[in-house]
Amino acid sequence: MAGTQRIEGARDKLDTKENRMANIFPVPAPLTPQALESAVAQFIADAKSKAADRKITVAEFGSLIIGLLRLSVAGLDSIDVIDGESKKKWVLACVARLFDTVADGCVPLLARPVWFIARPAIRLLVLSAADGMLEQVLSLVRSASPSVPVETTP
Repeated sequence: MAGTQRIEGARDKLDTKENRMANIFPVPAPLTPQALESAVAQFIADAKSKAADRKITVAEFGSLIIGLLRLSVAGLDSIDVIDGESKKKWVLACVARLFDTVADGCVPLLARPVWFIARPAIRLLVLSAADGMLEQVLSLVRSASPSVPVETTP
């Protein structure tokens, strides 16, 4: 009985964490491809203006990446004319564009020489992490919007 209560408590905590993620990054209504492209461009422009004063932290940058993933995955999930692999490539291209636009704002001036050496490897690491997060973000997006059926893989 105590083990069952612990499992239920863990499920309650997980549900609460998913609800918090849904509140931080709300899922947009179904978008057309053109509307999604403009929404992503606006998101990146807002991120660029936020990073313009070079006071963006690494944690804020990570939050921006998750927000962009959530926006683009939610928008692409409602578009049926594009296959899954093309959607994944498009999302990763958006993350790469965000990295190229904003990442330099996370680095202090004194660390710039090291940054220019490490930047390509860190970019690859960020894109690999985003690639790994896509499935999890997709399940969060689908659980937050009841109109989209949730597909499970065995």
